[in-house]
Amino acid sequence: MVHTEVAPTPHSESDAVRLKIPAVLAVSAAAALLLAGCAGSGTGASTATPSASAKSASTACNPPKSGSVSDAVKVTGDVGKDNTAAEPTVTFTKPLKATDTQRSYVSKGDGAQAKTGATVDISMVVYNGTSGAKLTSNGYAGTATIPVTVGGGSLIPGLTQAVECAPVGSRLVTTATAKDAWGGDPSSNVSSLKATDTVVFVVDILSSVPSKADGTPQAAQDGFPTVKLAASGQPTVTIPKSLKAPTETKIEELKQGDGATVADGDSVTVQYQGVNWRTGKVFDQSWGRGLSTMQTSQVIPGFTKALVGQKVGSQVLVVIPPADGYGTTGNSQAGIKGTDTLVFVIDILETQH
Repeated sequence: MVHTEVAPTPHSESDAVRLKIPAVLAVSAAAALLLAGCAGSGTGASTATPSASAKSASTACNPPKSGSVSDAVKVTGDVGKDNTAAEPTVTFTKPLKATDTQRSYVSKGDGAQAKTGATVDISMVVYNGTSGAKLTSNGYAGTATIPVTVGGGSLIPGLTQAVECAPVGSRLVTTATAKDAWGGDPSSNVSSLKATDTVVFVVDILSSVPSKADGTPQAAQDGFPTVKLAASGQPTVTIPKSLKAPTETKIEELKQGDGATVADGDSVTVQYQGVNWRTGKVFDQSWGRGLSTMQTSQVIPGFTKALVGQKVGSQVLVVIPPADGYGTTGNSQAGIKGTDTLVFVIDILETQH
């Protein structure tokens, strides 16, 4: 029989706004385990157009059905509404042997369904059902939750299957082979995991997360690039040729929110787009890929300055000179030179102290 031990791990994602360290070092254990594709492979140069899976995914609900393997996992403990709840106790007899993906409700919530395109905050504990080893735990006892965009493509398929079309407030058990859960060989993310191993996801769907800032629009300021928003909220940044790049970080509030204030050290969930002032081109963005969660201490200084002190629901434009960006060495993966000024539009959607 197997039961849980609390092993909280902070969540972050490897984006171009991260500090200048190898991508694999900028990714926490939980995030690296769940990232689609090769861990730490983000180049920061993505234009983040919607993935093929996201484009083709149907809005009709067709989640995995329950079965003998998922039903064999027993879970006790209260389902929280945020990340303050204790990690649940999970019990099963090893080795579990999955041949397909199965999903069972421990309890069913009454909130909105997590359909394609929706983003939900989850708490989660994951086990190797073959060995009984716990792989990761997140969103319990004050640790950061994980935002999951259904069909977004940035996280492994098994995690989308664990939440898709389930209502907010639910607790679910999903079991699958590691190969099915990761959509291929999982060893690049989790070296101890074999493709034939069974994986157990216990997921609490805590809340829905908005996809764009909903604050009050503010009057435009002189001396900044212009921003035009699509109906989805995705920005298009235009840098006038007559505009000179500033030598200090400048911040313009485009929308003013009325939610919680971001404090230094918080874990913040955002939509963002980064544009290189020199080229006028997008070098990285979360739009089309799914929301990004990061700690304010894990991003470049100018990005931190744009977040701390702002309220949830706000949208900010920040212009970052090299000194508050990637310094004189730049970021070659993202095509950023040591002399490049960066422009970010950031929608602040959630913060966790």
